[in-house]
Amino acid sequence: MLKISKKYNSRTGFTIIELVISIFILSMAVVGIFSAFSVVTILTSDSIDKLTGTYLAQEGMEVVRNIRDTNWLNMDNGSGTSWDDNGLQCNILSGCEMKADYASIQLSGYTDDYLYLDSNGFYSYNTSNATETKIKRKIIVTPITDVDGDAENIHIIKVTVEVSWDKKATLLNPALHAGQCDIDNGIPSANCIVAEDTLYNWYNYKYQ
Repeated sequence: MLKISKKYNSRTGFTIIELVISIFILSMAVVGIFSAFSVVTILTSDSIDKLTGTYLAQEGMEVVRNIRDTNWLNMDNGSGTSWDDNGLQCNILSGCEMKADYASIQLSGYTDDYLYLDSNGFYSYNTSNATETKIKRKIIVTPITDVDGDAENIHIIKVTVEVSWDKKATLLNPALHAGQCDIDNGIPSANCIVAEDTLYNWYNYKYQ
């Protein structure tokens, strides 16, 4: 009698354990890729905020220089203007916390307002046809006594521009709020750009 032997292959399919392991490995790969994209997105957003903050800090410094230069021109015209008028003349001990935008002809007292972005891409405090941003800018003006030591005849002004923005909590950093630049220890917060410059009156000494 003919005998037919049947051989069964024990590897005809995945076992439950193999399936679970495969799903676990695949899940870990997907989570890793997603986490990597999340980190890239966070870093990209931070880079955009820092680039915008750098631009606004530079703009704030230029606004102060323009005010100083306009005062010089007015002095030449005999208007009686001093080089440190229009918001630049502050207490020598405490200085002044001020604000201004690209259209300002003088500095005004700081009020902790957010900047607005208009349809032309300009940042200002004008709320008309503009969108409120997450960015604040503070301009700190501090007179410096020169070598003559005469506190009544200042010819040097230190200007500090702080730009900060609201920063959401992420895997890398806690949430931070605009207007909280910690520059006392020389290390600004992660959501802050600080620019400093010194302005001199070396043009119209005869008017002082």
